[in-house]
Amino acid sequence: MAAGGNAIRGTRVGAGPMGEQDHGYHAERVAVSYWDALGNETVRYFAAGIAPEEIPDTIDSPHSGLPAGRDKANPPELARTEPYKTHLAYVKERRSDEEAEQILDDALRQLRERRGES
Repeated sequence: MAAGGNAIRGTRVGAGPMGEQDHGYHAERVAVSYWDALGNETVRYFAAGIAPEEIPDTIDSPHSGLPAGRDKANPPELARTEPYKTHLAYVKERRSDEEAEQILDDALRQLRERRGES
């Protein structure tokens, strides 16, 4: 050992003799490329014996966060998210302006009757 040096520093525990080339058995695998809308390619590796239907068609790209698909020419688009709707927005979807006018008139009439203003 060199003076002042540490022979263990920088090596992995259980790595074996320095310069060992074979670090174990590598299973057969298949590389699958995915592309996002910005053209970024991401490669994912799957076991060689996996059924083709078990390989996902889309993933989230680690580069951009966009969805990435297996067809480079037609990458998937970002799904549109619906903005938050208020209660009034939902009511307006169910009622026409004429129905809203009628409901408001009925409510005002009932209120005036209770107050004795009719």
